Amino acid sequence: QVQVVESGGGLVQAGGSLRLSCVASGSFFSIVPMGWHRQSPGEQRELVATITGIGNTNYAESVKGRFTISRDNAKNTVYLQMNSLKPEDTAVYYCAMYRGDATYWGRGTQVTVSS
Repeated sequence: QVQVVESGGGLVQAGGSLRLSCVASGSFFSIVPMGWHRQSPGEQRELVATITGIGNTNYAESVKGRFTISRDNAKNTVYLQMNSLKPEDTAVYYCAMYRGDATYWGRGTQVTVSS
């Protein structure tokens, strides 16, 4: 059974940085794409960034130039480095593993950016 576990959220002032981590189970980790999504209260979950098994990345326009997604396949871990954080980045951040027709989600980690 696939497990996806996020960590690294917290409270930070505007302009600050945080790094989120996501550990996923499965010997196939290195070949599956991974992603980060976020959801604010009353809003739909939105895609933040994705990374393929070979490291090709894609970002939402709202985070381009500020966030960086990366992965360490030896550790079954994907990261989201978030810089120049804004209050509008406040959300629960979810890690996702995309395997075939299924998406496996973590439980999320709260990121709060104060102004």
